[in-house]
Amino acid sequence: MLDPQAADELPGDMDPALRGEIAHTTAAALVHQGRATEDPEVVARLVALVETEGLDVVAALWSDSPAHTLPGALWRLYVLREWVRRDPATVADRYRQGVAAVPVHDVVAGVAQAPGPDDVRAVADAVLSGVYTGDLAVALERAGAFCRVLAVGAAFDADHLDVVDPDAAARLTLGASSLLRTAEELEHAGALWRSDRLD
Repeated sequence: MLDPQAADELPGDMDPALRGEIAHTTAAALVHQGRATEDPEVVARLVALVETEGLDVVAALWSDSPAHTLPGALWRLYVLREWVRRDPATVADRYRQGVAAVPVHDVVAGVAQAPGPDDVRAVADAVLSGVYTGDLAVALERAGAFCRVLAVGAAFDADHLDVVDPDAAARLTLGASSLLRTAEELEHAGALWRSDRLD
């Protein structure tokens, strides 16, 4: 893990090439070390990286990384897990709304029927654990499918709000579009991993 003092010393306007090198090095080290261990406590610490290190530290490392890179894919997975962790009731509600419209993606995501907050938290943790203990491409595809179902749920939510709160409906529609883009990025990253081109 990056020492908090070392993270504070990362300059904000660092040379983009150096920033990219740091992002790739830290992401590769985390994935390599996580996949090399069979210690469930190490995997649990990696899954809880944002909780222990803080979202700002992880963002400083990876948020500028393109989606088709390992640090970019990890950033998207950790942000998705953090959203689920912070607002599981909303995520579960959106998932329940979207699931009937995209049943194939529901199967890939692997969420319990009529999920509640604890169910979506468990899936987010399982997906991120899969980065370190399973097939990384499958973890990315599961996360992508999860985002697709959530995007549909957010769009349905926006439709219901359109009459009573058009501004909230517009924000939800943008959120649904962002979730769909994230789904596509994660699925593409999975395909790159399968072909040994996700660096």
